[in-house]
Amino acid sequence: MEEEMSFSDIYGGRLALQRRCYSPSCREFCLSCPRLSLRSLTAVTCTVWLVAYGLFALCENSMILSAAIFITLFGLLAYLHFVKIDQETLLIIDSLGIQMTSSYASGKESTTFIEMGDVKDIIINEAIYMQKVIYYLCILLNDPLEPHRISQVVPVFQLERGRQSDRLPHVPDRDPPGMPTRGRCSAHPGPHSVATRAHSSA
Repeated sequence: MEEEMSFSDIYGGRLALQRRCYSPSCREFCLSCPRLSLRSLTAVTCTVWLVAYGLFALCENSMILSAAIFITLFGLLAYLHFVKIDQETLLIIDSLGIQMTSSYASGKESTTFIEMGDVKDIIINEAIYMQKVIYYLCILLNDPLEPHRISQVVPVFQLERGRQSDRLPHVPDRDPPGMPTRGRCSAHPGPHSVATRAHSSA
């Protein structure tokens, strides 16, 4: 069984979420975004070259044009290989663990596996980012030395930074029977958050 829905990230870009259910104990969630457009690539390249030609006209130094070529090429390669994510996949196997895979625009894939015994809870985290309220999914990991404490907060989807208008309707007003009660999480999710508040979720 496969379901698909779409929503917007904090920048207004469109994201597509696919949910596949292979069995009652095996589910997969796939989040994808549009690929790098030729228009955006052309706009950035033209901007760099216009600045380079302006500096060349003022300084009359050919090294500026050579530097512009290297900056454009290496900057694009670094962006495609380390920053631009086209697709993220979350595979959940109840008896085994959670596998997270990120596919970059250059073709590189990064995979992280978390054993189910290390998972303390899965939450929807709320944070203030650039004067906006955003929501994103996080996994709380147990501390091996102190099981009642949280050792790490792992964001699940890097692409998924939902705006309040998109994500708030999906958070129920009341927790379903058998689900943990909503509460606060004192762990800091990342460098971009100013304040956090977590809602426990299944």
